[in-house]
Amino acid sequence: MAHEPSPTTRPLPPGPALSLRDVQALAGEDMAAVDGLIRRRLASDVVLVNQVAEHIVAGGGKRLRPMLLLLAARSLGHSGPEAHQLAAVVEFIHTATLLHDDVVDESDLRRGRSTANALFGNAASVLVGDFLYSRSFQLMVELDRVEVMRILADTTNAIAEGEVLQLLHVRNPDTDEAAYLRVIERKTAVLFAAATRLGALLAGAEASTQQAFHAYGLNLGFAFQIADDVLDYSADEAALGKHLGDDLAEGKATLPLIHAMAQADGATRARLRTIVEEGDIDALPEVLAAIESARSLDYSRARASAYAAAAEAALDGLDENTAVAGLRGLARYAVARGH
Repeated sequence: MAHEPSPTTRPLPPGPALSLRDVQALAGEDMAAVDGLIRRRLASDVVLVNQVAEHIVAGGGKRLRPMLLLLAARSLGHSGPEAHQLAAVVEFIHTATLLHDDVVDESDLRRGRSTANALFGNAASVLVGDFLYSRSFQLMVELDRVEVMRILADTTNAIAEGEVLQLLHVRNPDTDEAAYLRVIERKTAVLFAAATRLGALLAGAEASTQQAFHAYGLNLGFAFQIADDVLDYSADEAALGKHLGDDLAEGKATLPLIHAMAQADGATRARLRTIVEEGDIDALPEVLAAIESARSLDYSRARASAYAAAAEAALDGLDENTAVAGLRGLARYAVARGH
């Protein structure tokens, strides 16, 4: 998979784009059906499973990944129970990764609420994450479509690889932009790509159209994660719903810091390397100063915008309709949001 957006992409490809609110309204009825299915299929006779799962599902979030699947399917004329079930599968997989991520990262705050591991402990969070993974596979097997299972099996395997790859880069000041992109491709972008490709697959689209939706989702995933990493150094903490500088505290060198280190003078680069190696959150003001000096937030925003434009460009061959406008709107939202 390519890490670079196409050099021929335009800053704003043609075609109408909906606001996030309009996208949510467009997908509202389908998303209500997905939420109902999620809650029904979360049920377990093990009380702790219900408690942990309910905590994270009730934690909000925009349900972006299942929404992408629904919009992709609708843009090609498909909707209904199969789309709802696959959207729930995608959300279960995503939720499982959140549970595992928070344990690995020792996070105590997500979306402004205590994480499941902070409330219930690491063991419960890991095991309920495993429950969600296995429940997602039960749901996909019920659809009895080999290609669906292949895509999702490959995707979950890539996500697991991404988790391990990221672990190898923790407190590693030699992480460069290419290594950073390899991590977020597997950790984030592949699930976006699977969601949109599966929507096209359900609609019976030909291979080239499925590939266009895969390209849209993959590029959107890169844009979304890079924008997320910018917010970790620039957002209002209350709006962000987590601690500013969490990535630094966890020893993760994300694009703003990677760029700042590459642009810094020798002494500053050496200092930044030490900060990354130690995960020194107390040095956040120094890091912010280096990032500002190198204009690294501007650089990172530009990279996110290029991926968002590439996502939109992947839609250019489609017939324009409200669902396609919704997908364009989500590409623009990914890089314009404040949290």
